[in-house]
Amino acid sequence: MAKYGEGDKRWIVEERPDGANVHNWHWAETNCLEWSRTLFSNLLSGLTILDGEGNLYIKTKTVDRVEGDAYVNVRRGKIIPGYEIALTLSWEGEVKDSDGKSVIKCDGTVEIPYIADENADEDPEVRIMVKDEGPLGKRLKEGMVSKGKPVILEKVRVYVESMAKGGPAKDDLEVKKMPAAAAKSSVPSAAAASNVGAQKEVKKEKKGFKTITLTEKFSCRAKDMFEILMDENRWKGFTQSNAKISKEVGGEISIFDGSVTGMNVELVEGKLIVQKWRFGSWPDGVTSTVRIALDEPEPGLTVVKLTQTGIPDEDRYGNATVVENTERGWRDLIFHKIRAVFGFGI
Repeated sequence: MAKYGEGDKRWIVEERPDGANVHNWHWAETNCLEWSRTLFSNLLSGLTILDGEGNLYIKTKTVDRVEGDAYVNVRRGKIIPGYEIALTLSWEGEVKDSDGKSVIKCDGTVEIPYIADENADEDPEVRIMVKDEGPLGKRLKEGMVSKGKPVILEKVRVYVESMAKGGPAKDDLEVKKMPAAAAKSSVPSAAAASNVGAQKEVKKEKKGFKTITLTEKFSCRAKDMFEILMDENRWKGFTQSNAKISKEVGGEISIFDGSVTGMNVELVEGKLIVQKWRFGSWPDGVTSTVRIALDEPEPGLTVVKLTQTGIPDEDRYGNATVVENTERGWRDLIFHKIRAVFGFGI
Protein backbone atom coordinates (compact mmCIF):
# COMPACT_ATOMS: atom_id res chain seq x y z
CA MET A 1 0.00 0.00 0.00
CA ALA A 2 1.51 3.32 -1.01
CA LYS A 3 1.54 6.24 1.37
CA TYR A 4 -1.05 8.96 0.88
CA GLY A 5 0.11 11.36 -1.80
CA GLU A 6 2.71 9.02 -3.25
CA GLY A 7 0.54 6.68 -5.30
CA ASP A 8 1.27 3.07 -6.21
CA LYS A 9 4.08 2.80 -8.77
CA ARG A 10 2.44 -0.23 -10.34
CA TRP A 11 -0.31 2.07 -11.69
CA ILE A 12 1.74 5.15 -12.52
CA VAL A 13 2.99 5.79 -16.04
CA GLU A 14 6.17 7.68 -15.19
CA GLU A 15 7.62 10.50 -17.27
CA ARG A 16 10.76 9.33 -19.06
CA PRO A 17 13.88 11.54 -19.12
CA ASP A 18 13.83 11.40 -22.93
CA GLY A 19 10.18 12.39 -23.05
CA ALA A 20 9.22 9.30 -25.06
CA ASN A 21 5.60 8.21 -25.11
CA VAL A 22 6.36 4.48 -25.04
CA HIS A 23 3.96 2.39 -27.14
CA ASN A 24 1.70 5.48 -27.25
CA TRP A 25 0.46 4.59 -23.77
CA HIS A 26 -0.75 8.15 -23.35
CA TRP A 27 -3.16 9.76 -25.78
CA ALA A 28 -1.09 11.39 -28.53
CA GLU A 29 -3.18 14.00 -30.34
CA THR A 30 -2.05 15.69 -33.54
CA ASN A 31 -3.76 18.81 -34.86
CA CYS A 32 -4.38 18.19 -38.55
CA LEU A 33 -6.15 21.36 -39.68
CA GLU A 34 -3.17 23.01 -41.39
CA TRP A 35 -2.14 19.65 -42.85
CA SER A 36 -5.71 19.26 -44.15
CA ARG A 37 -5.59 22.68 -45.79
CA THR A 38 -2.35 21.78 -47.54
CA LEU A 39 -3.60 18.37 -48.66
CA PHE A 40 -6.89 19.69 -50.01
CA SER A 41 -5.04 22.47 -51.83
CA ASN A 42 -2.73 19.92 -53.44
CA LEU A 43 -5.61 17.59 -54.32
CA LEU A 44 -8.10 20.09 -55.71
CA SER A 45 -6.21 23.07 -57.16
CA GLY A 46 -5.57 23.40 -60.89
CA LEU A 47 -7.53 20.34 -62.04
CA THR A 48 -8.63 20.18 -65.68
CA ILE A 49 -12.27 19.05 -65.74
CA LEU A 50 -13.17 19.62 -69.41
CA ASP A 51 -10.73 20.45 -72.19
CA GLY A 52 -12.85 21.12 -75.24
CA GLU A 53 -15.59 18.49 -74.97
CA GLY A 54 -18.70 20.19 -76.29
CA ASN A 55 -16.61 23.38 -76.70
CA LEU A 56 -16.44 23.65 -72.90
CA TYR A 57 -13.25 24.36 -70.96
CA ILE A 58 -13.41 23.98 -67.19
CA LYS A 59 -10.75 23.78 -64.51
CA THR A 60 -10.51 24.32 -60.79
CA LYS A 61 -8.56 27.29 -59.47
CA THR A 62 -7.74 27.32 -55.77
CA VAL A 63 -9.04 26.06 -52.45
CA ASP A 64 -10.14 29.31 -50.83
CA ARG A 65 -11.39 28.06 -47.48
CA VAL A 66 -10.91 25.04 -45.23
CA GLU A 67 -12.46 25.61 -41.82
CA GLY A 68 -13.42 23.46 -38.87
CA ASP A 69 -11.57 20.89 -36.78
CA ALA A 70 -9.27 18.05 -37.75
CA TYR A 71 -7.14 15.89 -35.49
CA VAL A 72 -5.79 12.39 -35.09
CA ASN A 73 -5.60 10.62 -31.74
CA VAL A 74 -3.23 7.70 -31.35
CA ARG A 75 -3.10 5.42 -28.36
CA ARG A 76 -1.19 2.17 -28.20
CA GLY A 77 -0.97 2.10 -31.97
CA LYS A 78 -4.68 2.65 -32.59
CA ILE A 79 -5.56 5.54 -34.90
CA ILE A 80 -8.70 7.53 -34.09
CA PRO A 81 -9.29 10.35 -36.60
CA GLY A 82 -11.74 13.16 -36.00
CA TYR A 83 -12.71 15.94 -38.36
CA GLU A 84 -15.57 18.28 -39.26
CA ILE A 85 -14.56 20.46 -42.19
CA ALA A 86 -16.22 22.97 -44.51
CA LEU A 87 -14.48 23.66 -47.82
CA THR A 88 -14.80 26.21 -50.62
CA LEU A 89 -13.15 25.76 -54.01
CA SER A 90 -13.12 28.25 -56.91
CA TRP A 91 -13.36 27.21 -60.56
CA GLU A 92 -13.48 28.87 -63.95
CA GLY A 93 -15.11 27.96 -67.23
CA GLU A 94 -15.05 29.08 -70.83
CA VAL A 95 -17.26 28.39 -73.85
CA LYS A 96 -15.73 28.62 -77.33
CA ASP A 97 -17.38 28.57 -80.73
CA SER A 98 -16.60 26.12 -83.55
CA ASP A 99 -13.69 28.35 -84.65
CA GLY A 100 -12.12 28.23 -81.22
CA LYS A 101 -13.00 31.81 -80.34
CA SER A 102 -14.06 32.55 -76.79
CA VAL A 103 -17.78 33.22 -76.40
CA ILE A 104 -17.99 33.56 -72.64
CA LYS A 105 -15.81 33.19 -69.57
CA CYS A 106 -17.16 32.96 -66.06
CA ASP A 107 -16.19 31.92 -62.55
CA GLY A 108 -17.88 29.67 -60.06
CA THR A 109 -17.51 28.10 -56.64
CA VAL A 110 -17.81 24.65 -55.13
CA GLU A 111 -18.95 24.36 -51.53
CA ILE A 112 -18.68 21.20 -49.44
CA PRO A 113 -20.34 22.24 -46.17
CA TYR A 114 -19.69 19.09 -44.12
CA ILE A 115 -16.86 16.58 -44.42
CA ALA A 116 -16.89 14.57 -41.20
CA ASP A 117 -15.48 11.37 -39.75
CA GLU A 118 -18.97 10.25 -38.72
CA ASN A 119 -19.93 10.12 -42.40
CA ALA A 120 -16.63 8.76 -43.68
CA ASP A 121 -18.29 5.99 -45.68
CA GLU A 122 -20.66 8.39 -47.44
CA ASP A 123 -19.92 11.04 -50.04
CA PRO A 124 -20.55 14.55 -48.69
CA GLU A 125 -22.91 17.10 -50.17
CA VAL A 126 -21.32 19.11 -52.98
CA ARG A 127 -22.86 22.44 -54.03
CA ILE A 128 -21.76 23.85 -57.37
CA MET A 129 -22.53 27.46 -58.28
CA VAL A 130 -21.74 29.71 -61.24
CA LYS A 131 -21.80 33.51 -61.34
CA ASP A 132 -23.35 33.73 -64.81
CA GLU A 133 -26.90 32.33 -64.78
CA GLY A 134 -27.41 32.73 -68.53
CA PRO A 135 -27.78 29.77 -70.91
CA LEU A 136 -24.03 29.40 -71.47
CA GLY A 137 -23.30 29.80 -67.79
CA LYS A 138 -25.78 27.04 -67.05
CA ARG A 139 -24.04 24.81 -69.62
CA LEU A 140 -20.77 25.32 -67.79
CA LYS A 141 -22.43 24.55 -64.47
CA GLU A 142 -23.94 21.35 -65.88
CA GLY A 143 -20.53 20.34 -67.18
CA MET A 144 -19.00 20.96 -63.77
CA VAL A 145 -21.72 18.92 -62.07
CA SER A 146 -21.50 15.95 -64.43
CA LYS A 147 -17.71 15.84 -64.88
CA GLY A 148 -16.27 17.84 -62.01
CA LYS A 149 -18.30 16.55 -59.08
CA PRO A 150 -17.09 12.92 -59.40
CA VAL A 151 -13.48 14.13 -59.56
CA ILE A 152 -13.93 16.28 -56.46
CA LEU A 153 -15.56 13.44 -54.52
CA GLU A 154 -12.71 11.11 -55.43
CA LYS A 155 -10.22 13.65 -54.03
CA VAL A 156 -12.28 13.90 -50.84
CA ARG A 157 -12.07 10.11 -50.51
CA VAL A 158 -8.29 10.37 -50.74
CA TYR A 159 -8.38 12.78 -47.78
CA VAL A 160 -10.67 10.48 -45.78
CA GLU A 161 -8.41 7.52 -46.44
CA SER A 162 -5.33 9.53 -45.46
CA MET A 163 -6.92 10.54 -42.17
CA ALA A 164 -7.92 6.93 -41.45
CA LYS A 165 -4.24 5.99 -41.84
CA GLY A 166 -3.10 8.64 -39.38
CA GLY A 167 -2.74 11.81 -41.44
CA PRO A 168 0.42 13.70 -40.48
CA ALA A 169 0.89 11.33 -37.50
CA LYS A 170 1.35 8.33 -39.80
CA ASP A 171 5.11 8.66 -40.20
CA ASP A 172 5.61 9.09 -36.46
CA LEU A 173 3.44 6.06 -35.83
CA GLU A 174 5.45 3.92 -38.27
CA VAL A 175 8.68 4.90 -36.50
CA LYS A 176 7.24 3.86 -33.15
CA LYS A 177 6.16 0.52 -34.58
CA MET A 178 9.71 -0.37 -35.63
CA PRO A 179 11.09 -1.28 -32.16
CA ALA A 180 8.01 -3.41 -31.51
CA ALA A 181 8.52 -5.20 -34.84
CA ALA A 182 12.16 -5.90 -33.95
CA ALA A 183 11.14 -7.32 -30.57
CA LYS A 184 8.61 -9.63 -32.20
CA SER A 185 11.30 -11.05 -34.49
CA SER A 186 13.12 -12.45 -31.43
CA VAL A 187 10.09 -14.32 -30.08
CA PRO A 188 10.45 -18.14 -30.09
CA SER A 189 8.93 -19.90 -33.10
CA ALA A 190 6.04 -21.40 -31.13
CA ALA A 191 4.98 -17.99 -29.83
CA ALA A 192 5.47 -16.48 -33.28
CA ALA A 193 3.21 -19.12 -34.80
CA SER A 194 0.62 -18.29 -32.17
CA ASN A 195 0.82 -14.59 -33.01
CA VAL A 196 0.45 -15.29 -36.74
CA GLY A 197 -2.66 -17.33 -36.06
CA ALA A 198 -4.11 -14.53 -33.95
CA GLN A 199 -3.46 -12.00 -36.71
CA LYS A 200 -5.21 -14.18 -39.27
CA GLU A 201 -8.20 -14.56 -36.99
CA VAL A 202 -8.51 -10.81 -36.48
CA LYS A 203 -8.16 -10.20 -40.22
CA LYS A 204 -10.88 -12.71 -40.96
CA GLU A 205 -13.19 -11.06 -38.44
CA LYS A 206 -12.42 -7.62 -39.87
CA LYS A 207 -13.46 -8.79 -43.32
CA GLY A 208 -16.76 -10.20 -42.12
CA PHE A 209 -20.12 -9.50 -43.71
CA LYS A 210 -23.56 -8.72 -42.36
CA THR A 211 -27.20 -8.89 -43.49
CA ILE A 212 -29.92 -6.33 -42.92
CA THR A 213 -33.67 -6.92 -43.21
CA LEU A 214 -36.37 -4.26 -43.23
CA THR A 215 -40.14 -4.41 -43.62
CA GLU A 216 -41.99 -1.25 -44.64
CA LYS A 217 -45.65 -0.57 -45.48
CA PHE A 218 -46.87 1.86 -48.13
CA SER A 219 -50.26 3.11 -49.18
CA CYS A 220 -50.02 2.19 -52.87
CA ARG A 221 -50.27 -0.68 -55.32
CA ALA A 222 -47.35 -3.08 -55.57
CA LYS A 223 -46.93 -2.33 -59.28
CA ASP A 224 -46.56 1.38 -58.48
CA MET A 225 -43.78 0.68 -56.00
CA PHE A 226 -42.05 -1.59 -58.52
CA GLU A 227 -42.20 1.13 -61.17
CA ILE A 228 -40.75 3.75 -58.79
CA LEU A 229 -37.83 1.54 -57.79
CA MET A 230 -37.05 0.68 -61.42
CA ASP A 231 -37.52 4.12 -62.99
CA GLU A 232 -34.43 6.32 -63.10
CA ASN A 233 -36.39 9.56 -63.50
CA ARG A 234 -38.38 8.88 -60.34
CA TRP A 235 -35.16 7.99 -58.52
CA LYS A 236 -33.76 11.35 -59.59
CA GLY A 237 -36.92 12.98 -58.27
CA PHE A 238 -37.10 11.56 -54.77
CA THR A 239 -33.31 11.40 -54.14
CA GLN A 240 -32.42 14.69 -55.86
CA SER A 241 -29.40 12.96 -57.41
CA ASN A 242 -28.43 11.42 -60.73
CA ALA A 243 -29.53 7.87 -61.48
CA LYS A 244 -29.27 5.39 -64.34
CA ILE A 245 -31.34 2.23 -64.04
CA SER A 246 -31.70 -0.46 -66.67
CA LYS A 247 -35.01 -2.34 -66.72
CA GLU A 248 -33.43 -5.48 -68.13
CA VAL A 249 -31.96 -8.47 -66.29
CA GLY A 250 -28.19 -8.11 -66.49
CA GLY A 251 -28.50 -4.37 -67.06
CA GLU A 252 -26.46 -1.92 -65.03
CA ILE A 253 -27.67 0.49 -62.34
CA SER A 254 -26.06 3.63 -60.92
CA ILE A 255 -27.75 5.72 -58.21
CA PHE A 256 -26.92 8.56 -55.82
CA ASP A 257 -24.61 10.25 -58.34
CA GLY A 258 -22.71 7.01 -58.90
CA SER A 259 -22.05 6.32 -55.21
CA VAL A 260 -23.91 3.02 -55.63
CA THR A 261 -23.47 0.85 -58.72
CA GLY A 262 -24.58 -2.64 -59.65
CA MET A 263 -26.76 -4.73 -61.93
CA ASN A 264 -30.16 -6.41 -62.14
CA VAL A 265 -30.16 -10.12 -61.30
CA GLU A 266 -33.87 -10.97 -61.28
CA LEU A 267 -36.99 -8.92 -62.04
CA VAL A 268 -40.61 -10.01 -61.60
CA GLU A 269 -42.86 -7.08 -62.42
CA GLY A 270 -44.84 -5.90 -59.42
CA LYS A 271 -43.41 -8.61 -57.17
CA LEU A 272 -39.63 -8.94 -56.96
CA ILE A 273 -36.38 -7.02 -57.56
CA VAL A 274 -33.00 -8.68 -57.03
CA GLN A 275 -29.89 -6.60 -57.69
CA LYS A 276 -26.18 -6.53 -57.00
CA TRP A 277 -25.19 -3.37 -55.12
CA ARG A 278 -21.76 -1.95 -54.49
CA PHE A 279 -20.88 1.27 -52.67
CA GLY A 280 -17.88 3.22 -53.92
CA SER A 281 -16.34 3.34 -50.43
CA TRP A 282 -16.35 -0.45 -50.02
CA PRO A 283 -13.20 -2.55 -50.43
CA ASP A 284 -12.41 -3.56 -54.01
CA GLY A 285 -14.37 -6.57 -55.27
CA VAL A 286 -17.02 -6.48 -52.52
CA THR A 287 -20.61 -6.62 -53.79
CA SER A 288 -23.83 -7.13 -51.83
CA THR A 289 -27.13 -8.67 -52.93
CA VAL A 290 -30.34 -6.65 -52.55
CA ARG A 291 -33.66 -8.51 -52.58
CA ILE A 292 -36.89 -6.48 -52.53
CA ALA A 293 -40.08 -8.53 -52.29
CA LEU A 294 -43.38 -6.71 -52.86
CA ASP A 295 -46.56 -8.09 -51.34
CA GLU A 296 -50.05 -6.60 -51.67
CA PRO A 297 -52.20 -8.25 -48.98
CA GLU A 298 -55.08 -5.95 -49.90
CA PRO A 299 -55.63 -3.42 -52.69
CA GLY A 300 -53.79 -0.19 -51.96
CA LEU A 301 -51.54 -1.65 -49.26
CA THR A 302 -48.05 -2.80 -50.21
CA VAL A 303 -45.58 -4.47 -47.88
CA VAL A 304 -41.95 -4.13 -48.90
CA LYS A 305 -39.59 -6.75 -47.51
CA LEU A 306 -35.96 -5.81 -48.03
CA THR A 307 -32.99 -8.12 -47.48
CA GLN A 308 -29.45 -7.01 -48.24
CA THR A 309 -26.72 -9.61 -47.77
CA GLY A 310 -22.96 -9.37 -48.06
CA ILE A 311 -22.53 -5.94 -46.46
CA PRO A 312 -18.92 -5.56 -45.26
CA ASP A 313 -18.27 -4.79 -41.60
CA GLU A 314 -15.84 -2.04 -42.62
CA ASP A 315 -15.26 0.15 -45.64
CA ARG A 316 -11.93 0.57 -47.39
CA TYR A 317 -10.97 3.30 -44.93
CA GLY A 318 -11.46 1.11 -41.85
CA ASN A 319 -14.74 2.69 -40.72
CA ALA A 320 -16.96 0.18 -38.94
CA THR A 321 -20.30 1.97 -39.52
CA VAL A 322 -21.11 0.48 -42.93
CA VAL A 323 -24.00 -1.72 -41.81
CA GLU A 324 -25.55 1.00 -39.67
CA ASN A 325 -25.25 3.62 -42.40
CA THR A 326 -26.63 1.26 -45.05
CA GLU A 327 -29.73 0.52 -43.00
CA ARG A 328 -30.22 4.20 -42.19
CA GLY A 329 -29.83 5.04 -45.87
CA TRP A 330 -32.64 2.66 -46.84
CA ARG A 331 -34.97 4.16 -44.24
CA ASP A 332 -34.14 7.86 -44.51
CA LEU A 333 -32.96 8.34 -48.10
CA ILE A 334 -35.19 5.86 -49.92
CA PHE A 335 -38.30 4.64 -48.09
CA HIS A 336 -39.08 7.85 -46.19
CA LYS A 337 -38.40 9.96 -49.29
CA ILE A 338 -40.76 7.80 -51.37
CA ARG A 339 -43.50 8.36 -48.81
CA ALA A 340 -42.91 12.08 -48.73
CA VAL A 341 -42.62 12.68 -52.46
CA PHE A 342 -45.30 10.30 -53.75
CA GLY A 343 -47.70 10.51 -50.82
CA PHE A 344 -47.55 6.78 -50.00
CA GLY A 345 -47.48 7.21 -46.21
CA ILE A 346 -49.74 5.20 -43.94
